[in-house]
Amino acid sequence: MNFKSSVFILPGLGNSGEQHWQSLWEKQFYFKRIQQKEWNTPICEEWIKTIDETVCQYQLDNVILIGHSLACTTIAYWAAKYNRKIKGALLVAPSDTEAPTYPAGTSGFTPIPLQRLPFKTIVVASSADDYVTLERATLFATRWGSRFENIGPAGHINVAAGFGQWDEGIAFLRQLDS
Repeated sequence: MNFKSSVFILPGLGNSGEQHWQSLWEKQFYFKRIQQKEWNTPICEEWIKTIDETVCQYQLDNVILIGHSLACTTIAYWAAKYNRKIKGALLVAPSDTEAPTYPAGTSGFTPIPLQRLPFKTIVVASSADDYVTLERATLFATRWGSRFENIGPAGHINVAAGFGQWDEGIAFLRQLDS
C-alpha cells in the first residue's frame, strides 16, 4: 500500500503520541513528520516557517500535508502567507483557536484565516469535538474551499476518542493522493 506523493505529518498542540493515528501512519507508510521546535507553547510564525522550509525541499505539486487539530489552522496560515501550490491537505479535527475554551499557551493562531486555500483539501470533523463545534468546522471547510466530511460523534479524532489505526482516514488520504 504505497503512496505516490511526498506525505507530511503535522501534529497539533502537544505533538501526536505513539498510539495516535498520525504516528501509526508515519511508521507504517514512512511519512515524514514536520518537527516543530515547541509543541506545547507554539508560535504560529515559527510553525509556518518550519512547514515552508521543510516542504520547499520537495516537488511542491507532489506534496500532501496531513494536519490534525492546531495544525489545520497552521496550514491555513502557511497557505495565506506563502501561497504554495501543493497537491493537497487532509485537515482532521480543526481546532477553533478563537473559542473561549481553547487551551492557553499558543501565540499568533487567531484570527483563523478564512480565505480559500490554493490547493485541494478535505476537512474531516466530528459532531462531538471539544475543540470545535460542527458549525465552526463546517464554516472552516466552506471558506477554505474544502470537501467536508462529518464522521459523526468521534470526539477529537485522537487516541482519547478511540482512534489508533484509522482506516477511514487512509481512504480520505488516498483520494488526495490519486
